[in-house]
Amino acid sequence: MTSAAPDPKRYALPAILTVLFTTGWGANHFASMIPVLKMDEGLSATVLDGAFGIYAVGLLPGLFGGGSLSDRVGRRPVVLTGAALAGVGNLAMIGWHDQTGVLIGRLVVGLGAGLTISAGTAWAADLRGRSGATLAGALLTTGFAMGPVITGLLAELAPARLAVPFAVSGIVSLLAAAAGLLLTPAVEPAHAHPVSDIDETGERSVALALSWSVPMALWVFSSITVAVVVMAARIADRHSGAWVPGLAAALGLGSGVIVQFVVRRLHTGPVAGVVGAALAAVGFILVAIAGEHPSMTFFAVVAIVLGLAYGLCLRDGLVDVETMTPPAHRGGVTGIFYVACYLGFGLPVLLTTIAPTVGLIAPMVVLALAAAASSAGRAVRLHRHRHA
Repeated sequence: MTSAAPDPKRYALPAILTVLFTTGWGANHFASMIPVLKMDEGLSATVLDGAFGIYAVGLLPGLFGGGSLSDRVGRRPVVLTGAALAGVGNLAMIGWHDQTGVLIGRLVVGLGAGLTISAGTAWAADLRGRSGATLAGALLTTGFAMGPVITGLLAELAPARLAVPFAVSGIVSLLAAAAGLLLTPAVEPAHAHPVSDIDETGERSVALALSWSVPMALWVFSSITVAVVVMAARIADRHSGAWVPGLAAALGLGSGVIVQFVVRRLHTGPVAGVVGAALAAVGFILVAIAGEHPSMTFFAVVAIVLGLAYGLCLRDGLVDVETMTPPAHRGGVTGIFYVACYLGFGLPVLLTTIAPTVGLIAPMVVLALAAAASSAGRAVRLHRHRHA
């Protein structure tokens, strides 16, 4: 008597989450390679800043196009192609360390990451509803957090520190894509979508999903970049080195990962987004109070507060997308949500540009008021829906 064949759906979600983790790792690990490339290869700060910028050039069309394309052709080919592209981009930089190689490699990584993040998050939501969406956000965040840590250790301990970190990240991405090819069913299953806590009638629309999720997206990466870039720059006169932004990333992204798992276990409803935006407002006010020379303790507290805001806003924004978007458009809406999230990466540049004119405090107060308005607006909408 032969045993039953294993259910191909059983391993699909873990495979997708692994792909998202390795994609986050491969996308963000470059932060730890910047000082190595500057010291060993002699690349200028302008070139390395350009590498970050060109990553976004690939990322944004990947997010937009990948999600929408996956709605038409299926999640599987888009996600696995994106993961493989991200891996190839990192592998290309193993021996190609000059300006051209780094810029092309980061462009390819950005394109691959964009395809994978939007379509992969939508795929996880297809398989497991809001649980899949929140797990996708948590594992992607974990990859973002662990990538610089792993690469930093490899750059310190490996004999060929210019090559090994790129090789490890690229190979892991390709292995995850290969595992996804083997462990996910070729025919993607339909998902029975539950009615959300917000949309009690069960009606869905793209406009509804965006009206709820985008106000959360605005505080996702803006919170993290203020902690990692803005606050790290303000203590640079007393504490310098790559460990400073690394500590901010560990505290911020770490608290963001933990709070997503805590909220998931507690089965917290959409009120978590209210708290997340409110914490963003509190964090921005703390940054304003800190001034130009904050203490290390103040620096750590701000990183944790803004990290909690990041995690809660990401979690509830993804849940909004999952529960309110028509299934046929989920990939495209997920891509738009992540594009709104990534707008936060432009915040440090904006703050630096306007600082000579308006100073350091006024912009943070404006951001705090905007985040508080997002929190209050979500709270009012929830109250109206619950008493309708």
